[in-house]
Amino acid sequence: MRGCLLGGALGDALGAPIEFESIGRIRHQHGPEGVTGLVPDWRGAVGLITDDTQMTLFTVEGLIRGGDVGAVHRAYLRWLDTQRHPSPPPGSSGSDPIRTGLLREQGWLYSRRAPGNACLSGLRHRGAVVPAPFGEPGPVNPDSKGCGTVMRSAPFGLRAQSPRGPRHAFDLAAECAQLTHGHPTGYLAAGAFAAVVHFLVTSPPAVSPFSPNMAEEEPLARAVRQATDLLETYPAHEETSRALRTAVSLAAEGDPSPERVESLGGAWVAEEALAIAVYCALAHPAPGDVERALLLAVNHSGDSDSTGAVCGNLLGALHGETALPAGWLTHLEGRDAITELADDFAAWSTGEQEITDTWLGRYPGGGYQGTGPAASK
Repeated sequence: MRGCLLGGALGDALGAPIEFESIGRIRHQHGPEGVTGLVPDWRGAVGLITDDTQMTLFTVEGLIRGGDVGAVHRAYLRWLDTQRHPSPPPGSSGSDPIRTGLLREQGWLYSRRAPGNACLSGLRHRGAVVPAPFGEPGPVNPDSKGCGTVMRSAPFGLRAQSPRGPRHAFDLAAECAQLTHGHPTGYLAAGAFAAVVHFLVTSPPAVSPFSPNMAEEEPLARAVRQATDLLETYPAHEETSRALRTAVSLAAEGDPSPERVESLGGAWVAEEALAIAVYCALAHPAPGDVERALLLAVNHSGDSDSTGAVCGNLLGALHGETALPAGWLTHLEGRDAITELADDFAAWSTGEQEITDTWLGRYPGGGYQGTGPAASK
């Protein structure tokens, strides 16, 4: 949990200062290699995260507080509240669940960090959202397939360690993506990303009946292949599956570079963001190469913070917190809060969390089935 969430936040903070910049300008400002570590943003601040990490954290909160589309929707409305106020407004009580819980009390989250238009406009529809059947346009922003679906969806893969497994991770991520983005490619790319994360954090069988050579694959390559195979069972998968297979083939060619990254697109749309992150992670998959992978993921002319975040999620899920660049972590905004949330998520996901009054104050609602005197409240 920690590795995935902190890795995503690191990649986000690494790419944020150069988002919207061309590779030519990045090299002009930072040297021929581009950025080689965390650099100040326009505020002069180092290590600040963006809406990518903000929404990922609220995804976690929604999963803890119910784990269905409705609970995640309410969590995203709490995120939307952070975009409307400079600091936490007074909490609510009674039947209003929006201004409740611990996460919305984190003052550092109350900052607009270039949030996506589709995320903002989609969440202004406060009524219940019923996801469309997969393959059909969703009910909100039906033509949008921006990368805002992918960049927030790693937690679905972390959570779904259950008999329902990867398909449950895929389906819930895709359904929750429809809260803001209705294009099938947009929400299926979110599902595919969640499935990759799921396959990374669960132990696969030594031998697959569908692929006798699976045990010989590197774990990340195997997870991407399994997720792509799963993706291709859904209607309207073609754009996303094509992007993933292109990324895998490109990584196999070696010689990674920003120019090769940019051949996969600009990452402003979901399937390109996922493909670029997968390419960069596959290009440098070893635990000692996380820094190189993240630098590759952000040094390009596209949506650098989102590709950095998704790549960080992948390699953090694969290798854990100890593989992340320690010097970068010391500058990461919200590190302690992210770590605390990751630990809470891990305890909840494994069923080890005692549901006490203190826990319910942090994460009210949810129909918990844990232990302790407050479990039935």
